[in-house]
Amino acid sequence: MEHDGQLQLYAAVADHLKEAHSRVRALQVPEGVRMALTRKLLVITAAAKHDPAAAARRLERFMTDLDEGRIPDEDR
Repeated sequence: MEHDGQLQLYAAVADHLKEAHSRVRALQVPEGVRMALTRKLLVITAAAKHDPAAAARRLERFMTDLDEGRIPDEDR
């Protein structure tokens, strides 16, 4: 039964990552900012392979930051 929960968590994280990537692509920001956001998503994606629960929390914070307009400067 734990295996089913783990699969559901992986699926939920994957769906949210797809949504996050779509949102980043749609942002009207300089390319450097888009690249920084994409790198953050790639880090979260890599983390999901080892700890999907932690990745889900990081992704939630990432999405909250986007919702609230907190995006990195172009030089970060």
